[in-house]
Amino acid sequence: MPEKKYPALRWIASAYTLLAIMAFGIFAALLVPVAGYAAQEGNEVDYQAVAEKLVLQCAGIQESDLVLITGGVRNVELLENIAVEVRKIGAFPLVTLQSDRMTRRVYTDVPEKYDSQPPGFELQLANLITATIVVDHSEIMGVLKDIPAHRIAARNKAEVELGPLRLKRKVRQVYLGEEDGLYPTHERAKLFAMSQEELSRLFWGGVNVDYSKLQKTGEVLKEVLADGKQVHITNPNGTDLKVRIEGRPIFVSDGIISDRDVQSGGAACQVWLPAGEVYTAPVPGTAEGKVVIDRHLFRGREILGLTLTFKVGKLTSMTAKSGLEPLQALYDASGPGKELFGFIDIGINPNVRLLPDSRLVAFMPAGMVTVGVGGNTWAGGENEAPFALNGFLPGSTFKVDGQVLVEGGALKP
Repeated sequence: MPEKKYPALRWIASAYTLLAIMAFGIFAALLVPVAGYAAQEGNEVDYQAVAEKLVLQCAGIQESDLVLITGGVRNVELLENIAVEVRKIGAFPLVTLQSDRMTRRVYTDVPEKYDSQPPGFELQLANLITATIVVDHSEIMGVLKDIPAHRIAARNKAEVELGPLRLKRKVRQVYLGEEDGLYPTHERAKLFAMSQEELSRLFWGGVNVDYSKLQKTGEVLKEVLADGKQVHITNPNGTDLKVRIEGRPIFVSDGIISDRDVQSGGAACQVWLPAGEVYTAPVPGTAEGKVVIDRHLFRGREILGLTLTFKVGKLTSMTAKSGLEPLQALYDASGPGKELFGFIDIGINPNVRLLPDSRLVAFMPAGMVTVGVGGNTWAGGENEAPFALNGFLPGSTFKVDGQVLVEGGALKP
């Protein structure tokens, strides 16, 4: 599964440029694959309603906002709708396009000497925009699986300033499917041993959850965690981990960036859709124990029995039954901070349910427990390392000072 991060921007084109392309008839060629994807995702998806939700409810766009909108060719209709909704408010949209082909070619066609070059255009935009709405564009989860680890590590390091800069400037960030890897494509459905129709229902059902109820659930857990001192996570697979959380900021991804969130700034100014997470970066140096991740997807490849051992907040051992080599290579190529325990996360979305026979795991299903290693500024931490690893732990029990918040993978009322 993808790690929480700040995706680099690729090709830039304004919303008005896209409309100009349409006038020359070129855009008609793009509508053929877009229509096909819409049919695969399900005819019930109302992209106009989705655009209104993203702009008005989730991102809270206001007059004069400068809004960066990013997505792929399959979502051009949705990107257009978002841009128009932004402009209707009196704000200003800038639309950028991404693709798997371009993601791959910046490695295969661009000289390696530029991997360490800071992303000048993206940094300028990060200093300018007030909000960003990102729609997942990827089709193939393993599009970079044969790219050398040292090249990916170099690019990650070069782009490391982007995320913290946006957080510092209180840029409102809304990600639709971008960080959870659930956007309903044929490739992902196959990887999860589901039909695309099943994945589509799960994804859009999660997006359309009752945000007010989600917010209430999140606030209850946030209050318990804010008053807590120690978290204890266990799982029948052998996971047994303790971390300290006293004095740490607690965040809720409830689908809406409120005025209060903007005032708080930093990690509070971001949501991932489908929403539904309560998370924090624990006290540095306090993680002790073992985490066993039964199945982890890394660049489209499966790692079985991934076992992480922590002492004094640092990763001291990483082993697996099979498939560890690509992850180990990227870890070895990454710089300082990669070994530090990163975050803990509880899923609270009741509309996203793990199907018994599927291989799907994600952050937001109610009762899901997730832990992470490496960079954690997105979770309110101070570690800006570009390396990040998430571990999903379905079926876990999560206790705060002995109080059970999740038992056997079920969120306690």
